[in-house]
Amino acid sequence: MANFPVLKTGAVAQYGSDRSRKFSTQVLRFLDGSEQRFPGYGTPLMQWAIRLDLLDESELANLEQFFEDEGGRAGTFSFTDPWDGTVYASCSLGSDDLAMEFQEVARGKTQVVVKENRS
Repeated sequence: MANFPVLKTGAVAQYGSDRSRKFSTQVLRFLDGSEQRFPGYGTPLMQWAIRLDLLDESELANLEQFFEDEGGRAGTFSFTDPWDGTVYASCSLGSDDLAMEFQEVARGKTQVVVKENRS
């Protein structure tokens, strides 16, 4: 299984990136107006919005090649959480499109959404 690419500095993300947790709750409503709630899954699913600025040509090329190899959202890979170092073994990209902007030498930027998959 592939690993999400790291930058030349060894970092996965840069400042300005976000992470969030996604919960799932099923609600059953009864005729008398009462409710019963059940968790859809035991732990929340993680999602990261990885913003990358000031990338050079090789870092952009590595990210683009990784995106193509994974087939966008179709692929699965392991991802290391940049906040706490936890390795999530089954993740996928959040989009089939990768918008990359190259302004000048070593000034490329992009944003990637990574989602944890439930096994």
